[in-house]
Amino acid sequence: MQKTGKDYIVFPLDFASVKEAKEYVKLLDAKVGMFKIGLELFIDQGPSVVQMVKKESRAKIFLDLKLHDISATVLKAMGRVANLGVDLVTVHCSSSKNMLEKAVQGGQGRTGVLGVTLLTDNDANTVEASGFKDKFVKDPSLLVMYRARMAYDAGCKGVVCSGKEVQQVKKTFGNEFLAVTPGIRPSWTLLENDDQKRITTPGEAVALGSDLIVIGRPIRDADDPAMAAQKVIKEIETALSKS
Repeated sequence: MQKTGKDYIVFPLDFASVKEAKEYVKLLDAKVGMFKIGLELFIDQGPSVVQMVKKESRAKIFLDLKLHDISATVLKAMGRVANLGVDLVTVHCSSSKNMLEKAVQGGQGRTGVLGVTLLTDNDANTVEASGFKDKFVKDPSLLVMYRARMAYDAGCKGVVCSGKEVQQVKKTFGNEFLAVTPGIRPSWTLLENDDQKRITTPGEAVALGSDLIVIGRPIRDADDPAMAAQKVIKEIETALSKS
């Protein structure tokens, strides 16, 4: 089945209440390919929020928990995640390859593991403050690729990275290895003082090879969220037609 513009869009349910999340799930069903459930909503609602999304939508589910713990704990946690029937879950690459391997094992082939390489609000200053080698400070993309290699070798489904690294990820690890890109801002919404440091437009990200793009505020805060989603779809499909 050929991938359409909407299939690239991941909408994050970053809401304080399940009532508001449910409204957006209903509103954007059939306009996005996947809903992302983050820490705030999952901690408040637990597995019931996953069931809500399944009931109200045909979209896939991305559980963004960014697991990071000792390997045995992650293995057990991933077993629970797999039982929820979600499609993807995030695990930090800043631990060990063994932890990533245990995450994949715990997913039981039912839930794909995405390795988080470098958060999109991190820049060279953050990398330096974290005590990394000078080569990673001078070029944070080297750290992204180092962690992507760990994720690939551990059997992860793919990685979360900025649009700036997508081309290199695809070139190095192949098209089957997913590149999921947050920090997406359509050109018509770019702000001078955006809190994301490593941003990309939907068209740029898809043209570079992103498989999934996470777009929150530009859709959520629009006067007409469904129309905003449609504009993003159009931008993606325009980029695809040129590739």
